[in-house]
Amino acid sequence: MKSLYIDCSMGAAGDMLTAALLELFPDKEKIVDELNTIGVPGVRFEMEKSVKCGIVGTHMRVLVDGEEEVSEDVHDHGHHHDHDHHHDHDHSHPHNHTSMHDIEHIVNDHLKVSAGVKKDIIAVYNIIAEAESLAHGCPVTEIHFHEVGNKDAIADISAVCYLIDRLFVENIIVSPIHVGSGQVKCAHGILPVPAPAVSYILQDIPIYGGSIRGELCTPTGAALLKHFAVSFGSMPMMKVRKIGYGMGKKDFDAANCVRIMLGDISKSSTDYILHLSCNVDDMTGEEIGFCMDRLFEAGARDVYTESIYMKKNRPGTMINVICTESEKDAVIKALFKHSTTIGIREEKMNRYILNRRVETVETPYGPVRCKVSSGYGVERRKYEYDDMTKIAKERDMSIQDVTRIVKDSL
Repeated sequence: MKSLYIDCSMGAAGDMLTAALLELFPDKEKIVDELNTIGVPGVRFEMEKSVKCGIVGTHMRVLVDGEEEVSEDVHDHGHHHDHDHHHDHDHSHPHNHTSMHDIEHIVNDHLKVSAGVKKDIIAVYNIIAEAESLAHGCPVTEIHFHEVGNKDAIADISAVCYLIDRLFVENIIVSPIHVGSGQVKCAHGILPVPAPAVSYILQDIPIYGGSIRGELCTPTGAALLKHFAVSFGSMPMMKVRKIGYGMGKKDFDAANCVRIMLGDISKSSTDYILHLSCNVDDMTGEEIGFCMDRLFEAGARDVYTESIYMKKNRPGTMINVICTESEKDAVIKALFKHSTTIGIREEKMNRYILNRRVETVETPYGPVRCKVSSGYGVERRKYEYDDMTKIAKERDMSIQDVTRIVKDSL
């Protein structure tokens, strides 16, 4: 199973995750060119070589209207330090306030990325908004982002979501997260590390502090990790194929980097899955559809409905959710929040699965990714829909014609 292991022993920030993911691609310059076409207004990405503690990696610069943001000093117990220890993109431009509506406008109306990537970006911002809501004691609808609403933060989040989509991995595991210690200066003043929003984002996730004074995990980094991680823990047994180092700006005794390993994890042909279900008879079709979208954002592997008859022959709907153990709490929370149910049933089911891998097929019109599933004497191939539709649109062809050409290329 194609997997990522993200080592956060020096925390995580959006630009560091972007740089580490970038190093996993064979043609980094081409990928940077792609990032510069996704459409964050006034933003340009530039990569540069960086060395930390003798390790060579990549630092990602995000230029807004031609200028890189100026990092602010981090404070420890109210005293200025010569070497600020925070990461790079979440605490600049403190007077820029952005609402969730503004974020959705930029994502939906400006970004030239797939619907799936847009969905990931909005989901990451929803995680931040919920944490800010808890930290400030106000409804999510009243949240106005400060640092994470700036264009450089939007660029970081968009880039990470885009790159993870391009890598087409099936599993992401994140190490326990080093959050730092001391205090950090942000738009609201001087706050303890981890900052309140980061603390709420990382609830129920393994974190730890240390001797380094300052913020090591930013709200952007925390939300990205929470959204994409399938699980948190130590590195599993895996066959590593590529390693990426994303460097921060500052220098410490330890290498200031995020390390991401791309490789394969053997997966048994059997495992188990959770089936959650509930019955409702007082929701409209639109409300159920909205609930289903929120369940997918919470990590559900599949959501489907069944028409049923309830007490006194009332027509109703059974909402069924398939998820893993690690996703269960978030899914249950979303199901209670976005449906009218007052109770949820849970079943633990064994399942038999085919081994999966992703291949790239070279065609006359460019590469097309193909998902290959095999085992139990069968093999199935499914071509990546986004790749097929891109060719079809560019060449004014039907999907059927593109499929035929791809199959003839095998």
